Formats: sequence, structure tokens, C-alpha cells
Amino acid sequence: MFVRNKLIILSTLILTLFGSNASAFDTTAQAAYVLDQTTGTVLLKKRAEIALPPASMSKLMTLFLAFEALGDGRLLWDETLPVSQHAMNYGGSTMFLDTTDRVTVKDLVRGIIVLSGNDACAVIAEALSIDGTEAGFANMMTARAKKLGMNNSIFANSNGWPHPGQRMSMEDLGILADEIITNFPELYTLFAEKEFKFDGRSASNTLNRNPLLSMGIGADGLKTGHTSEAGYGLVGSAKQGERRIIFVITGLESAKARADEAARIITWAFRQFSNKNISLADPTLAQASVWMGSSRTVGLKMREPLQILVPTTGSYEIKSKISYAGPLQAPISKGDVVAELIVSVNDVFETRAPLIAATSVPLGGLLTKLRTVAIILLRTINGGLSGT
Repeated sequence: MFVRNKLIILSTLILTLFGSNASAFDTTAQAAYVLDQTTGTVLLKKRAEIALPPASMSKLMTLFLAFEALGDGRLLWDETLPVSQHAMNYGGSTMFLDTTDRVTVKDLVRGIIVLSGNDACAVIAEALSIDGTEAGFANMMTARAKKLGMNNSIFANSNGWPHPGQRMSMEDLGILADEIITNFPELYTLFAEKEFKFDGRSASNTLNRNPLLSMGIGADGLKTGHTSEAGYGLVGSAKQGERRIIFVITGLESAKARADEAARIITWAFRQFSNKNISLADPTLAQASVWMGSSRTVGLKMREPLQILVPTTGSYEIKSKISYAGPLQAPISKGDVVAELIVSVNDVFETRAPLIAATSVPLGGLLTKLRTVAIILLRTINGGLSGT
């Protein structure tokens, strides 16, 4: 190849708005991740990329694979699954299943979400595993997590039972929550279920452990976790108006501390930030260089309106830049995603959006090819001269 693509950055906008200084937020959690899902803006990271014991929060990965299986027919909502001795042997939070049971997939899913059933996870795992074992399913969880971009997650079991080989980062759990909410909106409503009385088995385990569901602050999911090693953690989400946030915290010292900190994060995220629409008089943001095309450039524009998140108080500076690997190679079709718009607020909060080609650029004709050959010859000659 005669031309080497390089990352090209084009500055497009700098806007400064003044006000009083906004105070920074800190969390008492040992690790945390907060995402404004509506704009894709990460509001807070604290040790977010460190792989830590996830406890029952890792059940979300089992649920994600179960949701995918329900979508492609490998699982059916009303089919019944057998309970193995291995699944029955799990302690901790359970549905109190035994080997005489055959349980519907729907009850197992509700049992995982509401009752945090370790046994229910194992039943689902053995049903979906390639080799019929929970260990085999754990390998599937790890492989699927990598494909989702969860690079700091590894699984040894389906439910977060303490194991040195069971680790997830808070950022990975945030990615997973985002995937569940985005891809399975109808199934996501199950996470707001406050009570599930399975077969009258145990009055002591019928209530959802998520403390936020009854606070009236828009919380509707997702999963708590607790072990002596991990402390108290929560993968949560809340929606107020048109905005939704996702957050993950871990390492709290008590259930009360977890509830208090989760509520504090929700209040901060909604109160201190608001959406701002970016509108431009000219829909074409910039021109990108094109190689071997009928035109030497192509216009770049947004595929859809852009919303960014800004502080509700305090001064902030909005900057934007365009990034693409260029020059772009012809042919290019109108509407192709060819670049990325990166908008930052105070050089901290970043929103990214794809940019598309405003027009089509077909391959150039004979004159374009001759001009390209001439450019290559000049570069070759100049390169040879500079090397003598």
C-alpha cells in the first residue's frame, strides 16, 4: 500500500461558560463507576478498572447469557429445567431447590434477580453450558465478556460464590448493565420486581435486596452483592425524566452504608448535571481528506442530534475535536461512518458520536490515478534524497 493512514485530529469548537465553581464529588466506596447512559458520559471513576471480587453482582453475566439464549431460542420462557445435586448444594442466598424439582426458566430468572438464588444460577448454567457443567459455563461467561469489551473480568462460577478466579472490574459491570438495559428493555423490567414468593418455600427470602427500589428516586435495577471479601456492593440504575444513569459501587462496610452511598450518587448525578443540545448552523462540521477519490475531500456531519452533559452550576468549557484515520480511502458512500466527534467538558467529561460522510465519493478516473502516481513518485524521490 502506497499511503499510510494516520490519526488526524481536527479542532472544531471551544465554548466557555462562566459561573461559580462546582465542587468535586468523592465516594466512600472502595471502587466506583458512574455513567450517564443517555449521553454516554462517564461521570466518575474510582479504581474502576481494577478486577475485584464481584460477589453476587456477577450474576448479571449469567442473566445476560440467559437473556441471549431466550432471544435465540436456546431457552424457552416456560420450559422446565432439572436441578442437579451440584446446584442444590449451594448455600447462601438460594431458592431452596432440590433434585426433585423441575423449575421453569421464568421462575429461575426471577429467582436470580429478586432472590439472588445461587442454586438458580447453577441450574441455568448447566442448561446452557457446552459440556453441561457450571465450570464450562463460567468459561463461556469469560469469553462473552471479552467480546463485550469487559477486559477485566474472569469467571469461575455462575453466581459470584467466593473464588480467587472470580473477578470483575466496576467499569466492566457498568458495561454489562448498559448492555442489559439497551438490548433487553422488556426483560429489564423484571429488575424492578420487589418480591417473589417462589412456591412458598421460604418466607425469609422473598424480597429484592436492592434498597433503592422503594426510595422513589427513579431506581429500577439491578443487583446487589455481598461477601466478607468484597464488602457490600451494588450495580444500580435510575431514570429521571429523559436521563438514565448507571452506577457501580463496592467495598462498603454495611448494607446501610451501601444504600446511603447509592442514593447519594443518584442525587448528585441528577442534580449536578443536565443535558445540553449541540446545534450547528452548518450541518457539515469539517472536510476530511480522501485518497484516490473523484474528490480530494468529503464533508463530515453528525448522524443524529448530539446531547452532552454539563454541570448545572459552575464554570465549564466545551471543546470538540474530530478524529479519523486518514486520508480516507475511496470509494465512500454517503452515510458511511468515517470519523468520530469527541466533545469534552472541562477536559474531564467526554461524549463521543459517530460522524458520517455527507456525500458519496467514488473512485477517481485516469487523471486522479496519474496524480496519485506522481505524488507517490515525489514522495519516493524525496525520501531517497533525505536518506543520503
